[in-house]
Amino acid sequence: MKYYPVLMDIRDKVCLVVGGGAVGTRKTLGLIRAGAKVRVVSPEISPQLEDAAVKDPDQAIELVKRPFQTQDLEGVSLAFAATDNPGVNAVVRQAAARANVMCNAAQGEDKGDFILPSVVARGDLLIAVSTCGASPALAKRMRKELAQAFGPEYGELATLLAGVRRHLLAQGHDPEGHKQLLTALVEQDLAPLIARRKTAEINDILRQFLGDGFSWDDRRRSS
Repeated sequence: MKYYPVLMDIRDKVCLVVGGGAVGTRKTLGLIRAGAKVRVVSPEISPQLEDAAVKDPDQAIELVKRPFQTQDLEGVSLAFAATDNPGVNAVVRQAAARANVMCNAAQGEDKGDFILPSVVARGDLLIAVSTCGASPALAKRMRKELAQAFGPEYGELATLLAGVRRHLLAQGHDPEGHKQLLTALVEQDLAPLIARRKTAEINDILRQFLGDGFSWDDRRRSS
């Protein structure tokens, strides 16, 4: 099976997680980090989820302590069948299909409408790798290799480049020249300099491309 790779904005969207164990907890916390509102349905809820719900200032986690019911899909954008029971997951998957809600299933042959890649997160930089379900072990190994190759400095670089882009847009910079400048700046291999905190060298490069008035120091303070 082939999948279409996409990154979704799920801020303030209601997502359903059926299952309150380790898998359901992991899915729920990941969704919360992405800004979703999560309805967790399960007879048993992990202590970690209980604590997260109590400490949730935005009340983004709704805990429903009972077995899944079809009505739990009302108003839902995405569903996750995250129990350790393939039969229950199949019921959730089928109910989601009838309700036209895209669903991911944690167990069983039918993984649902979408699968989740292994992800390396570096601030706004997300590196996702998937084998389309063929070998999760390989995807996991590749994620570890990518995590070693791309350290936290790449997240800082993404933030810096976002600042450059905003700076150019505010100046009414020519869009085509804007693209060329950003491409050339990326070619300067700034990440190793950021990792070694070579502030003067970074600012020299920025000055060459942007002139005076734009420095890495200022961008770090404002971010």
